[in-house]
Amino acid sequence: MPNFLKDFRGGVFTLFLLFLTALAIAQPKDNSPYSRLGLGEIVVPTLSAGGFAGLSAAYADPLHINFQNPASIAWLSTATYEAGLYAERATLKFGGDKSKIWTGNLSHLVLAFPLHNTHNDVLDKKKRKLTWGMGISLTPFSTVGYDIETTSVIPEIDTTVNVYQGTGGTNKAQWSNSWRYKNTSFGVHLGYVFGQLERTRRVVFTDVPVSYEDIFKDNISIRGFVWSVGAQQMIQLEKKKTGDDLYNGKALIIGAFGNSTNSFSTNSTVLRMRYNFDYNHRDTMQYLTDVEGNGKLPSEWTVGIMYQDPGKLRLGAEYSANNWSQYENDAKPDETLVDTRRIAVGGEYIPDIASYNNYFKRIRYRAGFYHRTDPRLEDLKQYALTVGFGLPVILPRQQTSFVNLAFEFGKYDTSNAIKENFIKMSLGFTLNDSSWFFKRKFG
Repeated sequence: MPNFLKDFRGGVFTLFLLFLTALAIAQPKDNSPYSRLGLGEIVVPTLSAGGFAGLSAAYADPLHINFQNPASIAWLSTATYEAGLYAERATLKFGGDKSKIWTGNLSHLVLAFPLHNTHNDVLDKKKRKLTWGMGISLTPFSTVGYDIETTSVIPEIDTTVNVYQGTGGTNKAQWSNSWRYKNTSFGVHLGYVFGQLERTRRVVFTDVPVSYEDIFKDNISIRGFVWSVGAQQMIQLEKKKTGDDLYNGKALIIGAFGNSTNSFSTNSTVLRMRYNFDYNHRDTMQYLTDVEGNGKLPSEWTVGIMYQDPGKLRLGAEYSANNWSQYENDAKPDETLVDTRRIAVGGEYIPDIASYNNYFKRIRYRAGFYHRTDPRLEDLKQYALTVGFGLPVILPRQQTSFVNLAFEFGKYDTSNAIKENFIKMSLGFTLNDSSWFFKRKFG
């Protein structure tokens, strides 16, 4: 084996170990103050082919999964498995105070495949006009992790310390189907959101001797079915060069996906108590279990356009709208959120996809920028610059797979609340296998 390939595989293995180490260190230190509101920090799914601002509405690739727009799965030419991790370093600022935190987690597990094998079509000399793709995925939907302490002074009465703590989150399991007829594809996601949120608030009176602490605890279980639909239209800008391969010619892809409101149910445990730690006295004011409730997730939609010169260049832009003012939750009826908008631009460039002796020319270089408003505060905005690299790996069956590395450099900005600067590193693995549904012939 050439020394370069040995070094490359060794480097990938080292990166993987570094990520596992970062995750082991990061998870206990998770502290995202704004995750106290709503369902927590809503996770914007990160594709394995990351680094160009999360463009997904018009992204379709034969060797990578786009599990945001279900219509894209019908463009896959091979069975594909993808897994991703991320680690994030953030600096929180408020006034003159500053705090640094690490966090990290699994970002996605996805399997998708066409329900036919393109090799069979070639061997049978068949021109297939209608194709069908299917996929399953597991991704985080929201995360809750915060530990905040504030102090309030009431002149001539007392000083109180409020301690807010929260853990948990929700996940989404999803089944996707997609159909493509010539240059038009349509798809549908059917999913299930589930998880548990635990929040605690303690009020400590510091000036009154032998005082009681007020403790408020809520444990909320979330369950609900969700759905979304999507479509993509490829417009060929030049004649296809060979056969029926839709990826040979320059083209524009227009895509969109979205959903109306989705409902969910809640099951809560509520505890309100006072506790004197010096005398070990406890006074339970309220304790409720199995409190049933309902909620509503917002409608949302995303539309985008992408230019592609296959094997060379991609350039795209998209716009998203999430109507979080529609959010409802009987377990927290006093919480209100605001509508959000997101705009993103990005691109991907491959110097020479067929280069034989220069590996760096086969790498997929990606970059992008996005800006979005946040549903939890009216003036909370997020900006980020993204860069990424798709590192091709040839597996024993000669099917190209990828190690995808991406970075985000961004910030949460607001006028009168906690600000946050962050650096996020994502690592994704894309494994492709063209032997699924292959009909072997003997004789």
